[in-house]
Parts: sequence; structure tokens; C-alpha cells
Amino acid sequence: MLTIDELQRLVADGTVDTVLVVFTDMQGRLQGKRVHADFFLDEVAGHGTEGCNYLLAVDVEMTTVSGYDISSWERGYGDFLLQPDMSTLRLIPWLPATAMVQCDVAWLDGTPVRQSPRQILRAQVEAARQRGFVAVAGTELEFIIFNDDYATAWRKGYRDLVPANRYNVDYSMLGTTEVETLLRAIRNGMAGAGMRVESAKGECNFGQHEIAFRYADVLRTADNHVVYKNGAKEIAAAYGKSITFMAKFNEREGNSCHIHMSLRDEADHPVFAADHGPSKVFEHFVAGLLATLADFTLWYAPNINSYKRFQEGSFAPTTIAWGWDNRTCALRAVGHGSGLRIENRVPGGDVNPYLALAAMLAGGLYGIEHQLELEPAFEGNAYAAGRARVPSTLRDARNTFAASSVARKIFGDDVVDHYVHAADVEIAAFEAAVTDWERFRGFERL
Repeated sequence: MLTIDELQRLVADGTVDTVLVVFTDMQGRLQGKRVHADFFLDEVAGHGTEGCNYLLAVDVEMTTVSGYDISSWERGYGDFLLQPDMSTLRLIPWLPATAMVQCDVAWLDGTPVRQSPRQILRAQVEAARQRGFVAVAGTELEFIIFNDDYATAWRKGYRDLVPANRYNVDYSMLGTTEVETLLRAIRNGMAGAGMRVESAKGECNFGQHEIAFRYADVLRTADNHVVYKNGAKEIAAAYGKSITFMAKFNEREGNSCHIHMSLRDEADHPVFAADHGPSKVFEHFVAGLLATLADFTLWYAPNINSYKRFQEGSFAPTTIAWGWDNRTCALRAVGHGSGLRIENRVPGGDVNPYLALAAMLAGGLYGIEHQLELEPAFEGNAYAAGRARVPSTLRDARNTFAASSVARKIFGDDVVDHYVHAADVEIAAFEAAVTDWERFRGFERL
């Protein structure tokens, strides 16, 4: 990470000549501008820069979509302001002479754009602070590596791609050595960008891997997550390979993004553990997660493809339950003492980390505020429990989120309606598409 004084020195000696001024959109992608470093120091660092407000009102194809209150043809598609958060200033070592700063999004009068993912998470960070808590979290993001580069994968229609491993390499040292050149470049690149890298390991799907990072406060974790995700793709492209974070690329294991979270007090002391086990704060927090999990699933699983992960016996959850070190439950309690935390196993690799962390923190705070009682930990196979289930389609999650009085009270009608409309756009696009599955089944035989 850099201070502004350090950046000035690097610009003066020619080490840095470009600053990426970025924010995170609804889909969890980095958007923004490449700014000449001198202009950044003279103008952007102190005053920000503008961007078209359609950037928070488009689908994944960047199509202008009607029906959003904040941005439309009727409103003229004006600008909003990207305000650099200088605490995020960092080098980007895998790009030449480049630094990056992440931005908050505001209207031109300085008021926050409430629908912006970073502003949504900031609001929950403030809600926690008002109750005397600081939330820390880590995201475990899985991906699949292919030996085809992105252009080749596009031309092939994403069919017959060659995975970087030919078999399951879960925890395999031999299997990870096969792709260590790329994994090492990603690990070292992220360390050079100010992240605390912990480890890399193989996963179950062919070519599937995970790189883990040290936990941090929730806002820093989300900021690092999106930089890592974007950077891993850029580094893979430089090596002639491609990476996908799709929740479910094929019929084998999907890409998860398990989220670990705990609370600390204002003196940075953990509050989830008491002298002889979990604290009441922990119990209320997890009870709140359970009570809001279905309501907030839209932010844990935001795409049509997200729901393909939720298959029984797949290590992706289908049942709303919590358990001690039980990977069949949606919520898994792990660690002990100061390391006690709760793992949310619902999100996939396609998740927007700001929204998922905001939903998780809001759900836990809801449980604390209402002193919800925690049900006994589930033991055994939650897949076969016959209990309430995680919403199984984007439409189900959309409807539950839209009807949630809890979501509307916590996040506001304007925020809820914005993301409900985003789900409507995604559902409509999917329902209008003709898939390979339909052609193979129907072209000749129907």
C-alpha cells in the first residue's frame, strides 16, 4: 500500500506514470479510468473524477437498461463522482508503472450513491460501529484455470476448453506444481499490491484452485477481493491462460466463495468467545444470519448461474442450518477462543463481496439487536435434514428479497428496489436465450 507522499516520489522518479481510478459496479467488477499520474496528483487526488451514472444501471453486457430510478434516458444519463479513498492507494506490480486507488461513489453534490456496493457496505460498517463493533472477514475465492487464453475461449464458444489439470488435485502438491508458475505470479503480485497472502491449494474440479488471504476489516477485505479477482485474470492472460470465477462452469464442483466473519469491540478484542464457549453475541449474531439468510440470498447468489451450485452432496449448501465444523450446513462455525468465527458457505465465486459482506453483517447485527435465540447446532447430514432450504433459483431469491420487510428496513426501499430490478433484468435475459441444452435435446428429436 502507498501513501500519497510515496506516490509523489514514485511519480517524480518515473517509477509510476499511471493511476487506475476505479470503483466496483453491481456485478463486482472494477470500472473506472486510467489517469496520467501527474494529473492524478494535481487534480484527481483532491477532487475526484466523474463517471457516467449508467455504470450502476447496466447488465453484465453493459447494456443500458430501463427501469432504474438513479439512471435513465429520461434523467439524461448524467455523471456521478468517483471520490478516491486514499487508504486504498497501492501499486499494481503486474502492470508496468501503475498504481491504483479505489473510490466511493457520490452524486455531484457530494451525497453518497446509496445503491453503490461500497456505500452499502460502508453503511453496515457504520451500523456496527454505532453498536460498538468492528467486523473482520476473509473471503475464500475459488477459480478454474484453463490453458486456453480468453480470446481462444471466446472463439470456441467456451466449449472444449483444456483445464490446467487433468484430474482432481485437491490438496495435491504434484497437481499444484503443474500450475505453480501462474499461481506464484498471482500470489507475489497480490503481495506486491499490499495483500497478506496465506496459501494456495488445489481443489476438486479439473484445474480448480484457491488462493487464501489474511482476514481484515470487512471494507478492506472487499476492496482486496475485487483487486485480486481482476488482477488474477490479468495475470492469467499474460501467461496465455484464462481463469473463470463462475459459480458453476460445468457439472463438476462449482467455484465457492466462503466468507468467514467475526466481530471485535472498539479496543480490537474478539467478542465471539466467552470463558467457557461461544458468547451471547456470537449466538445472537448466528441466529440473525439464519433468520435473514433466505431474505438476503440475492446478495449471496446474484446470478442465474449461482444457483446451479446448490446440489446435494456437492459441498455447496442447500439447507438453512448451522453446525460446528459441519460442511453440509449453510453456516459453519469454526475456530475457538479468539479465532472463533462463522463461515457462510452460500456465496459462489461470482459474488459481489461488498453486497455479500453487507448482507452478512446486517443479518448478524439484526440478530444482536433483537437478541434472537440460536437454535441448537445441527449434527449429521444437513442435505437430508428436510429443513428450510436455501432459495433454489434467482427468481425465488428475488421474490424473497423484494418482499423482505427486514431488508427494506435495513437497506432502504431505494436500495432493495434497485437490486430487485437488476435481478429482473437478468431473469428476462435468461428467459429470452436459447441454450445449447435446448438445441441438443430438440434440434432433431423433438
